[in-house]
Amino acid sequence: METLTKVWLHSRAEGGEQRDIETMKLHKERYGITGNCFDLALRLMAEFKTAGIKAYPIGHDLKTEAAHVAVIARDEQGNRYLCDLGDQWLQPILIEENLPEFSSDKLAGFFPASDIQVIPRDEVMEILFHRPNGKVSKQIYELTPIEQDEFMEAADYSQNLFKSKPLLEIRLPFKTEMAHWEFYDWESFLSTSEGKFYEEPLNTVEKWAERLHGKTGYDRQMLVEALKIYKSL
Repeated sequence: METLTKVWLHSRAEGGEQRDIETMKLHKERYGITGNCFDLALRLMAEFKTAGIKAYPIGHDLKTEAAHVAVIARDEQGNRYLCDLGDQWLQPILIEENLPEFSSDKLAGFFPASDIQVIPRDEVMEILFHRPNGKVSKQIYELTPIEQDEFMEAADYSQNLFKSKPLLEIRLPFKTEMAHWEFYDWESFLSTSEGKFYEEPLNTVEKWAERLHGKTGYDRQMLVEALKIYKSL
Protein backbone atom coordinates (compact mmCIF):
# COMPACT_ATOMS: atom_id res chain seq x y z
CA MET A 1 0.00 0.00 0.00
CA GLU A 2 1.48 3.34 -0.98
CA THR A 3 0.82 6.93 -1.96
CA LEU A 4 3.66 7.26 -4.48
CA THR A 5 1.80 6.00 -7.53
CA LYS A 6 -0.92 8.64 -7.57
CA VAL A 7 1.46 11.63 -7.36
CA TRP A 8 3.62 10.08 -10.08
CA LEU A 9 0.64 9.51 -12.39
CA HIS A 10 -0.45 13.11 -11.89
CA SER A 11 3.02 14.31 -12.89
CA ARG A 12 2.60 12.37 -16.15
CA ALA A 13 -0.92 13.76 -16.73
CA GLU A 14 -2.32 10.23 -16.23
CA GLY A 15 -3.92 10.83 -12.84
CA GLY A 16 -7.05 12.57 -11.69
CA GLU A 17 -9.37 9.59 -11.40
CA GLN A 18 -9.43 6.05 -10.14
CA ARG A 19 -7.68 3.64 -12.51
CA ASP A 20 -9.61 0.71 -13.90
CA ILE A 21 -8.49 -2.88 -13.39
CA GLU A 22 -6.77 -3.28 -16.75
CA THR A 23 -4.78 -0.06 -16.27
CA MET A 24 -3.68 -1.15 -12.81
CA LYS A 25 -2.57 -4.52 -14.18
CA LEU A 26 -0.64 -2.81 -16.98
CA HIS A 27 1.10 -0.48 -14.51
CA LYS A 28 1.94 -3.44 -12.29
CA GLU A 29 3.54 -5.30 -15.19
CA ARG A 30 5.42 -2.29 -16.54
CA TYR A 31 6.53 -0.52 -13.35
CA GLY A 32 5.82 -2.96 -10.50
CA ILE A 33 3.52 -0.41 -8.83
CA THR A 34 0.30 -1.03 -6.90
CA GLY A 35 -1.39 1.96 -5.22
CA ASN A 36 -3.47 3.01 -2.23
CA CYS A 37 -6.25 1.23 -0.35
CA PHE A 38 -8.84 2.03 -3.04
CA ASP A 39 -6.62 0.52 -5.74
CA LEU A 40 -5.99 -2.58 -3.64
CA ALA A 41 -9.68 -3.04 -2.77
CA LEU A 42 -10.69 -2.86 -6.43
CA ARG A 43 -8.01 -5.35 -7.46
CA LEU A 44 -9.01 -7.73 -4.68
CA MET A 45 -12.71 -7.57 -5.55
CA ALA A 46 -11.87 -8.27 -9.19
CA GLU A 47 -9.91 -11.36 -8.16
CA PHE A 48 -12.79 -12.52 -5.96
CA LYS A 49 -15.23 -12.06 -8.85
CA THR A 50 -13.02 -14.18 -11.12
CA ALA A 51 -12.92 -16.87 -8.44
CA GLY A 52 -16.71 -16.78 -8.01
CA ILE A 53 -16.55 -15.31 -4.50
CA LYS A 54 -19.09 -12.66 -3.52
CA ALA A 55 -17.46 -9.52 -2.11
CA TYR A 56 -18.18 -5.85 -1.53
CA PRO A 57 -16.30 -2.78 -0.26
CA ILE A 58 -16.64 -1.20 3.17
CA GLY A 59 -15.00 1.90 4.57
CA HIS A 60 -15.18 5.02 6.66
CA ASP A 61 -14.58 8.77 6.42
CA LEU A 62 -14.94 8.71 2.65
CA LYS A 63 -13.89 11.88 0.82
CA THR A 64 -11.65 12.95 3.70
CA GLU A 65 -7.96 12.58 4.55
CA ALA A 66 -8.91 9.85 7.04
CA ALA A 67 -10.64 7.66 4.44
CA HIS A 68 -9.92 3.96 4.46
CA VAL A 69 -11.55 1.08 2.57
CA ALA A 70 -11.40 -2.68 2.84
CA VAL A 71 -13.34 -5.65 1.47
CA ILE A 72 -15.86 -8.11 2.92
CA ALA A 73 -15.91 -11.53 1.26
CA ARG A 74 -18.63 -14.14 1.79
CA ASP A 75 -18.22 -17.90 1.77
CA GLU A 76 -20.78 -20.31 0.27
CA GLN A 77 -22.87 -20.12 3.45
CA GLY A 78 -22.89 -16.32 3.36
CA ASN A 79 -20.52 -15.87 6.30
CA ARG A 80 -18.47 -12.66 6.21
CA TYR A 81 -14.68 -12.33 6.27
CA LEU A 82 -12.76 -9.08 6.59
CA CYS A 83 -10.01 -8.64 3.98
CA ASP A 84 -7.84 -5.53 4.34
CA LEU A 85 -4.85 -5.32 2.00
CA GLY A 86 -4.47 -1.59 2.60
CA ASP A 87 -3.64 -2.16 6.27
CA GLN A 88 -1.41 -5.13 5.36
CA TRP A 89 -3.47 -7.91 6.95
CA LEU A 90 -1.97 -11.36 6.38
CA GLN A 91 -5.21 -13.27 5.82
CA PRO A 92 -9.00 -12.82 5.99
CA ILE A 93 -10.69 -13.14 9.37
CA LEU A 94 -14.17 -14.42 10.20
CA ILE A 95 -16.42 -11.73 11.72
CA GLU A 96 -19.65 -13.71 12.29
CA GLU A 97 -19.97 -13.79 16.10
CA ASN A 98 -22.83 -16.33 16.03
CA LEU A 99 -20.59 -19.07 14.64
CA PRO A 100 -18.63 -21.47 16.89
CA GLU A 101 -15.49 -20.78 14.84
CA PHE A 102 -15.61 -17.10 15.80
CA SER A 103 -13.34 -15.94 18.61
CA SER A 104 -13.03 -12.65 20.45
CA ASP A 105 -9.78 -13.79 22.09
CA LYS A 106 -6.40 -12.41 21.09
CA LEU A 107 -5.32 -14.13 17.87
CA ALA A 108 -1.94 -14.40 16.16
CA GLY A 109 -1.19 -14.83 12.47
CA PHE A 110 -3.66 -12.34 11.03
CA PHE A 111 -1.66 -9.10 11.26
CA PRO A 112 2.10 -8.46 11.11
CA ALA A 113 3.80 -7.98 14.48
CA SER A 114 0.55 -7.86 16.45
CA ASP A 115 -2.09 -10.07 17.99
CA ILE A 116 -5.60 -8.94 17.16
CA GLN A 117 -9.05 -9.08 18.77
CA VAL A 118 -12.35 -8.81 16.92
CA ILE A 119 -15.11 -7.00 18.82
CA PRO A 120 -18.42 -6.96 16.90
CA ARG A 121 -20.90 -4.14 17.51
CA ASP A 122 -23.87 -4.72 15.17
CA GLU A 123 -22.90 -3.08 11.85
CA VAL A 124 -19.68 -1.69 13.28
CA MET A 125 -16.69 -3.83 14.17
CA GLU A 126 -13.76 -2.86 16.33
CA ILE A 127 -10.34 -4.47 15.92
CA LEU A 128 -7.80 -4.21 18.73
CA PHE A 129 -4.13 -4.56 17.84
CA HIS A 130 -1.91 -5.79 20.68
CA ARG A 131 1.67 -4.70 19.95
CA PRO A 132 4.80 -6.45 21.32
CA ASN A 133 5.54 -3.46 23.60
CA GLY A 134 2.15 -3.76 25.28
CA LYS A 135 0.59 -0.86 23.39
CA VAL A 136 -2.96 -1.42 22.12
CA SER A 137 -4.36 0.45 19.13
CA LYS A 138 -7.68 0.03 17.36
CA GLN A 139 -9.40 0.29 13.99
CA ILE A 140 -13.14 0.73 13.50
CA TYR A 141 -14.81 -0.87 10.47
CA GLU A 142 -18.28 0.14 9.35
CA LEU A 143 -19.69 -3.04 7.79
CA THR A 144 -22.43 -1.51 5.65
CA PRO A 145 -21.65 -2.14 1.96
CA ILE A 146 -20.60 0.92 -0.02
CA GLU A 147 -22.57 1.42 -3.23
CA GLN A 148 -20.48 1.28 -6.41
CA ASP A 149 -21.08 4.90 -7.41
CA GLU A 150 -20.26 6.14 -3.92
CA PHE A 151 -17.12 4.02 -3.82
CA MET A 152 -15.86 5.31 -7.17
CA GLU A 153 -16.55 8.92 -6.21
CA ALA A 154 -14.54 8.44 -3.01
CA ALA A 155 -11.79 6.66 -4.96
CA ASP A 156 -11.55 9.56 -7.43
CA TYR A 157 -11.37 11.99 -4.50
CA SER A 158 -8.57 9.98 -2.89
CA GLN A 159 -6.55 9.88 -6.13
CA ASN A 160 -6.56 13.70 -6.09
CA LEU A 161 -5.68 14.07 -2.41
CA PHE A 162 -1.98 14.63 -1.79
CA LYS A 163 -0.44 14.69 1.64
CA SER A 164 3.05 16.08 2.21
CA LYS A 165 4.51 12.86 3.65
CA PRO A 166 5.19 9.85 1.39
CA LEU A 167 4.00 6.44 2.56
CA LEU A 168 4.78 2.90 1.47
CA GLU A 169 3.97 -0.27 3.44
CA ILE A 170 4.72 -3.89 2.62
CA ARG A 171 4.86 -7.28 4.31
CA LEU A 172 8.30 -8.88 4.55
CA PRO A 173 9.49 -12.24 5.90
CA PHE A 174 11.45 -11.95 9.15
CA LYS A 175 12.83 -15.13 10.73
CA THR A 176 9.73 -17.34 11.25
CA GLU A 177 7.11 -14.61 10.82
CA MET A 178 5.77 -12.10 8.33
CA ALA A 179 6.70 -8.59 9.45
CA HIS A 180 5.58 -5.10 8.45
CA TRP A 181 8.04 -2.77 6.72
CA GLU A 182 7.13 0.90 6.40
CA PHE A 183 8.55 3.98 4.75
CA TYR A 184 6.89 7.14 6.06
CA ASP A 185 7.99 10.78 6.21
CA TRP A 186 11.56 9.89 5.16
CA GLU A 187 12.04 7.18 7.78
CA SER A 188 11.91 3.42 7.32
CA PHE A 189 11.51 0.66 9.88
CA LEU A 190 10.53 -2.98 10.32
CA SER A 191 7.84 -3.91 12.88
CA THR A 192 8.21 -7.46 14.24
CA SER A 193 7.14 -9.53 17.23
CA GLU A 194 10.55 -8.65 18.69
CA GLY A 195 9.92 -4.92 18.38
CA LYS A 196 10.49 -2.12 15.89
CA PHE A 197 13.82 -1.77 14.08
CA TYR A 198 14.65 1.57 12.45
CA GLU A 199 16.93 1.62 9.43
CA GLU A 200 19.78 4.03 8.75
CA PRO A 201 18.44 7.39 7.53
CA LEU A 202 19.33 8.41 3.96
CA ASN A 203 20.13 11.88 2.65
CA THR A 204 19.20 11.80 -1.04
CA VAL A 205 16.15 10.93 -3.11
CA GLU A 206 18.24 8.57 -5.21
CA LYS A 207 19.34 6.56 -2.16
CA TRP A 208 15.76 6.35 -0.90
CA ALA A 209 14.63 5.22 -4.35
CA GLU A 210 17.24 2.45 -4.30
CA ARG A 211 16.11 1.27 -0.86
CA LEU A 212 12.45 1.26 -1.90
CA HIS A 213 13.32 -0.52 -5.14
CA GLY A 214 15.13 -3.21 -3.15
CA LYS A 215 12.08 -3.76 -0.94
CA THR A 216 9.36 -3.61 -3.61
CA GLY A 217 10.86 -4.04 -7.08
CA TYR A 218 9.22 -0.76 -8.15
CA ASP A 219 10.76 0.90 -11.19
CA ARG A 220 13.74 3.00 -10.03
CA GLN A 221 13.01 6.00 -12.25
CA MET A 222 9.39 6.03 -11.16
CA LEU A 223 10.50 6.09 -7.53
CA VAL A 224 12.96 8.92 -8.10
CA GLU A 225 10.34 11.02 -9.87
CA ALA A 226 7.66 10.36 -7.23
CA LEU A 227 9.97 11.08 -4.31
CA LYS A 228 11.15 14.34 -5.91
CA ILE A 229 7.52 15.43 -6.07
CA TYR A 230 7.11 14.74 -2.37
CA LYS A 231 10.28 16.69 -1.62
CA SER A 232 8.69 19.68 -3.33
CA LEU A 233 5.35 19.49 -1.47
